[in-house]
Amino acid sequence: MIAPSILSADFANLERDVRMLNASDAAWIHVDIMDGVFVPNLSFGLPVTEAIKRHAEKPLDVHLMIVQPERYLEDFKKAGADVLTVHYEASTHLHRSLQQIRALGMKAGVALNPHTPVDLLADVLGDLDLVCLMSVNPGFGGQAFIPQTFKKVERLRRMIDDAGTPTLIEIDGGVGLQNAADLKKAGANVLVAGNAVFKANDPVATIRQLNEA
Repeated sequence: MIAPSILSADFANLERDVRMLNASDAAWIHVDIMDGVFVPNLSFGLPVTEAIKRHAEKPLDVHLMIVQPERYLEDFKKAGADVLTVHYEASTHLHRSLQQIRALGMKAGVALNPHTPVDLLADVLGDLDLVCLMSVNPGFGGQAFIPQTFKKVERLRRMIDDAGTPTLIEIDGGVGLQNAADLKKAGANVLVAGNAVFKANDPVATIRQLNEA
């Protein structure tokens, strides 16, 4: 599945870009929420998420890069999140947050920064619909893909298969046509693509090519 990151869209033409994604082969629309504390950047919050939801025909895959994400789980449900991902590094009571996300009717995800080992998720795999592996340091688009990610994907795929859970593996950062096929081969299910899609001459064709890689 391809989940284009709206962070790379033209914010002056957000409705246009969302409608373009509606007409594409994208499975989800990825929405990055940054607070300038957990990551060194600000993006957008609840009002913009609500605006995207009004025009989106694809599920919203909302990625919270914020401190104390548990304070906003219900708010993002109301704003239109279908998948809600919190960071392992920002969640003191991760298990409780995952249970609450699912109780609110969303798919529950956890994101890992590049330095965080996948083994730390062993005790919560059964509570996870999604693991988002950051393949760049979170906070800014357009960064170079970290090659070590391939080994993390393979290790996590073995963990999930051994546990027998249907947990999806999502890759976020530096994803494009140059590595999509290799990421799928390693075991990834969902690819988040920002600049690769929105900076392309033909974003719809690029999404199709990423799907077919």
